[in-house]
Amino acid sequence: MAHKVVEYSATGRRKTSVARVRIAHGVGKTTVNSRDFKDYFPVEAVRQFIEQPFEAADMLKRFDVIANVSGGGIMGQAGALRHGIARALLLADAALREKLKGGGFLTRDPRMKERKKYGQPGARKRFQFSKR
Repeated sequence: MAHKVVEYSATGRRKTSVARVRIAHGVGKTTVNSRDFKDYFPVEAVRQFIEQPFEAADMLKRFDVIANVSGGGIMGQAGALRHGIARALLLADAALREKLKGGGFLTRDPRMKERKKYGQPGARKRFQFSKR
């Protein structure tokens, strides 16, 4: 009889990106949208940004990550994945809350794109004023 693998699921968000993250005890393998982590995020700086919650918790190669990300761009998806990983780590071990909270990993980044206003070319831009 196979033993049941304990998984921790969490959702991370950033801008318009959403990441559904599942972590389980393993060797540190990360899969994003059924692709290898290094293929999905080819830039090393972005990969280090995503792994920051593991480094803060001193659990870099202890969990396997399976994530589905959608919406937004590369950095938005990276931020959402980082947020989701931090929330899943918190479910795995509640004692990590202080370390993760101190690093700012549990706070959702509230910055969103401002909507375009009617009668104007953009959110803040105005048409050129002409007195005559």
